[in-house]
Amino acid sequence: MSQAQNSLISEVESAIATGSADKRVDALRRITDLFMVRADEYSDDQVEVFDDVIARLAEQIEAKARAELARRLAPVSRAPVAVIRKLALDQSMDVAEPVLRQSPRLTEEDLLTVVQTQGQDRLLAISRRATVSEAISDVLVTRGSQEVVRSVARNEGARFSSAGFGRLVERSAGDDELTVVVGMRKDVSKEHFQALIAKASDAVFKKLSADNPAAAGELNRVLFGLTGHNAGETPAAPVQSPPRDYTAAKTVFDALKSSGKRLDAALQQFASVGRFEEVVFAIASLCQLPIEVVERVLSDRQSESDLALLLIKAAELKWPTAKAILEMRRGEGGLPYNAAETARAHFDRLQTATAKRVVRFYQVRRASGEIK
Repeated sequence: MSQAQNSLISEVESAIATGSADKRVDALRRITDLFMVRADEYSDDQVEVFDDVIARLAEQIEAKARAELARRLAPVSRAPVAVIRKLALDQSMDVAEPVLRQSPRLTEEDLLTVVQTQGQDRLLAISRRATVSEAISDVLVTRGSQEVVRSVARNEGARFSSAGFGRLVERSAGDDELTVVVGMRKDVSKEHFQALIAKASDAVFKKLSADNPAAAGELNRVLFGLTGHNAGETPAAPVQSPPRDYTAAKTVFDALKSSGKRLDAALQQFASVGRFEEVVFAIASLCQLPIEVVERVLSDRQSESDLALLLIKAAELKWPTAKAILEMRRGEGGLPYNAAETARAHFDRLQTATAKRVVRFYQVRRASGEIK
């Protein structure tokens, strides 16, 4: 360091040892000014000297002066690390908040320690950082208050794991504001979006449809797949085809339930030999859906298998049974290997609770007369 810098540090040492509170604050401002002028040019060793001196001064000044120091150092990319960590854990939120919200010097481990152990005001500050990792956001949506959860969900720089999004959906129950925020995120998956709208109030459902064209398309895709028409539309006249008789299928299903045998294994067997009516009736009964809805989905050989998988998952059936049903649905030639692998991946990723919520979403809309 230069002679002038060494002289200032000597003054600081004197202020620490014998100076008044005002003298310490003045010394802190001057040493911080000196650091800020060339923060990006100092070597690591020089930054360590500033770290030690500023930390010792900060311990002996009032919260107001520490808050000023925090505001100045928070956005600095080479701020003294020890000072930043102490400020982040300061008892005063006026001191800790700017550092927790802005400082790039806080590591993932530093932030995890705070979100796992500290209070809601500190979690709120971290939720507002320019970027929030999946590991941090997972804790925020679990430990955080509703205000914290809304804040991190609103943060476009926050990233969420699949489990984190699942928790966001859970926390959205009864919170229309949070439901809209989560539904408007560009990174929400189809499965989580479907789970979200399944629990949404009518007001939120309409808002998501109005404000988010992609969301509206997804909503109508689900409804169209189940009903053959979009919400609010008059159903087209059905294509006339010989009606199927489900009387025998009902008798078989009732007998199976009474016998106590595993429905999953029985349905796999039915599907493998093409007993379509028995499979449709069983899934319709397990999901509490109209037979015609299930029949429509399982009869459509041209569309993707996502809706079929959703109904099978909601019925709590296993993958071998799901695969047999998809094979039956596909007809002659069966399910190509690649299609089967893709379907398996989608089936494994889809949570049973999510599938059930989507089915419930349909049931509520149908009961209200919004869809037929």
